[in-house]
Amino acid sequence: MTRIFIIAGEASGDVLGFRLMQALRAQNPAVTFSGIGGARMAEAGLVSIFPMQELALMGLAEILPNLLKLKKRLAQTIEAIRVQKPDILLTIDSPGFTLRVLKAVGTSGPKRVHYVAPQVWAWRQERVKHFPGLWEELLCLLPFEPEFFAQHGLHPVFTGHPVLESGADKGDAVRFRAIHNLNPDAVPLVLMPGSRVTETRRLLPVFKDTLTLLQPQFPGLAPVLAAASGIAEAVAAHTADWPVKPIIVRDVSARYDAFAAAKAALTKSGTSTLELAMAGVPMAVTYRVNPISAAIGRRLIKVPYVAMINLLAGRALVPELLQEDCRADRLAQTVLGLLRDPAQAAAQRAGFAAALASLQAPEGMPSAAAAKAILHLS
Repeated sequence: MTRIFIIAGEASGDVLGFRLMQALRAQNPAVTFSGIGGARMAEAGLVSIFPMQELALMGLAEILPNLLKLKKRLAQTIEAIRVQKPDILLTIDSPGFTLRVLKAVGTSGPKRVHYVAPQVWAWRQERVKHFPGLWEELLCLLPFEPEFFAQHGLHPVFTGHPVLESGADKGDAVRFRAIHNLNPDAVPLVLMPGSRVTETRRLLPVFKDTLTLLQPQFPGLAPVLAAASGIAEAVAAHTADWPVKPIIVRDVSARYDAFAAAKAALTKSGTSTLELAMAGVPMAVTYRVNPISAAIGRRLIKVPYVAMINLLAGRALVPELLQEDCRADRLAQTVLGLLRDPAQAAAQRAGFAAALASLQAPEGMPSAAAAKAILHLS
């Protein structure tokens, strides 16, 4: 039996954790799990020691009011690891929380694995000097990460990106249209405001104003809002007065069916851009944070793009409308371009395939490769 204490701190990590738990069980049926996760990891049998949503915060202005609660949860997590004495501590992304756990546990505790390399290559690269000694294994999802971390003696392992096994490209457009009674002239537009409450509060009002501008020009527009399970009810409440009532999809299969039916998408940055690219959905990326967080970020970010699909492509494959450009008029204009100009949409789709090919694991599927690297330590 291998006992694994697993920690995910946000919706994307919850999905990664779910797939990884399945892959670990496939390779070692006797493995057991405890720790912190969300709804997807609960499906795999994890009983979270506290709600994962309490960790899903981003930006200095969002974290400060919750600092005392986060410190309490950090202490609670460290104590649970001390009491349970697992064989392996597996942390997934959320470096603001997970790296503190890894440091506190130290070398005298379980073997430590961190899944999803901290994006220090993108901003505040000096932080990498604090990483030696935090883990026994660093599992990287992106092809350019091993070279960066190897230069700092961190012995990274590229396991590929699990988005490739997500099924994002397997949705059923006919089923989606039938379930939601969409007529043949309906034009589905996917809206992805993020999985954190702070993200949705900032993006939903902009999406509402964007639809107000688009509706007269596209009377058949059918907005489809992808809402993470933990915030779906709050999203429904915030969109009750929208000019066009959105279809709200909560589960993964419904989201992928929506992708298959969609003509375009507006999404926040992150893994969602890779899922949409797999489904061949032309998109624009938008994001808005607290102005203080934005000012700090502009000084520290070292990469030319924020969208993962653009970083992989090495060019501005999809438009990025960030902060001051995250405005209804700009978003509406961009969406209209994608809907009315087939050449724009085709150019994006042509670039998606090459970018996604770079995410393939050297051996097997990504989750299986990650599970193999983890169990090697037990």
